[in-house]
Amino acid sequence: MEVMDMKLIMAYIQPERFKEVKKELYKADVKKMSVVKVRGCGQQMGFTEVFRGASQEVNLLPKIRIDIAVNEDFVEPTIEAIMKGARTGEVGDGKIFVVTLAECVRIRTGERGGKAIG
Repeated sequence: MEVMDMKLIMAYIQPERFKEVKKELYKADVKKMSVVKVRGCGQQMGFTEVFRGASQEVNLLPKIRIDIAVNEDFVEPTIEAIMKGARTGEVGDGKIFVVTLAECVRIRTGERGGKAIG
């Protein structure tokens, strides 16, 4: 049985860049993903807004988190596609994390490992 390295790619991007990132992922033949609306802060440090005369600091900004499980041969194409679609050159473009997956199991068939990722 061939053992393939599997990775989980987690990308945090600006919500307005999601459509472009998805387009670039599709071009790279990466079509399976989970997408979650999240809030977070980084180097941007948030902003201050005035609501009903009271100043409020907003330091948790809206982001999109994309989770993509891939086999080793799709790691770099996936990263490149996300960077191409998300990059504006401004602070707050986001981050990509790559984590090694110990196991993947397809519930429907019981397949395991790289075959389960697809």
